Amino acid sequence: MPIRALEWSARQGGVLLAVSIFAGLFIPPLAAALREAVTPIVALLMTLVLLRVDPVQVLAYLRRPLLVAALLAWLLLGCPLLAFAVTQAVGLDGPMGAGLVIVATGCAATSSPAFARLVGLDGEVALVASLLSTLLVPFTAPPLALGLLGIDLSITVAGLMARLALVVGLPLVVSLAIRQMAGPARLARWGGAVDGAVVLLVVLYGFGVMDGVLALLLAEPGLVLGGVALAFAGCLGLNLATALVFRPAGRRLSLSAGLLSGNRNMALYLAVMPASTEPRILLFFVLCQFPLFLSPFLLKPVYARLARRG
Repeated sequence: MPIRALEWSARQGGVLLAVSIFAGLFIPPLAAALREAVTPIVALLMTLVLLRVDPVQVLAYLRRPLLVAALLAWLLLGCPLLAFAVTQAVGLDGPMGAGLVIVATGCAATSSPAFARLVGLDGEVALVASLLSTLLVPFTAPPLALGLLGIDLSITVAGLMARLALVVGLPLVVSLAIRQMAGPARLARWGGAVDGAVVLLVVLYGFGVMDGVLALLLAEPGLVLGGVALAFAGCLGLNLATALVFRPAGRRLSLSAGLLSGNRNMALYLAVMPASTEPRILLFFVLCQFPLFLSPFLLKPVYARLARRG
């Protein structure tokens, strides 16, 4: 029964993610109870995601260094420059605009491989890009943010790398140990259940990050709703721009690259930002969870149609 329940969760992943973000918003006690569990949830999520990606396929992508390098350069350098140019062109130079540019400097979301699998895209390239962008972001985000915006984000290389050792390094070791003990055949049988567990962990993460948002929505609805609209515009805009840039590499890969570009890991920034950071920038990071959680549900039919046409 537990395995069947997890497999059902995997099949209904898009709906569960969409429901969870609103449940976290409208049930404040639940969000408050899970707020402190966000970091261990992300670490466990990464462990399960790593279990579901074929190492042989990952190594195959690493043998295509030009493609991987181009994707990382676009995610970590091209997207921030594009976001900055757009915000300047439309006069969006306040905290929300700054938040959008900082979001574009972030690494691909830890859950990107799970999301890619959920909508039928390339989980292996999503894993490679999310892992390598996470390792590189301490070296790219601070100078870009300082150079473009003049905002001191207080993200030190040593401090961020220490967090990455927990959120990426430990899950990597644990997943390799589990893979060695379980064997590929058993992991294949458990694949649906593992995918379901990933969905449930992302649901719990969604609950935790929504703590306090409802009170702010009631106090300043214009600010919150405007931020949500901007978050969707940024997510979908980066998704589309990236898919077009990588279109020559093939339909499935370009769509996967777009998904990576639109969904960034804001949990990492929320964890390392100082308390003195502009509150509206931090709010924008939280509001970016709405497109992150809703895009698999909203875009899955689009991806399916594009795949059939391809």
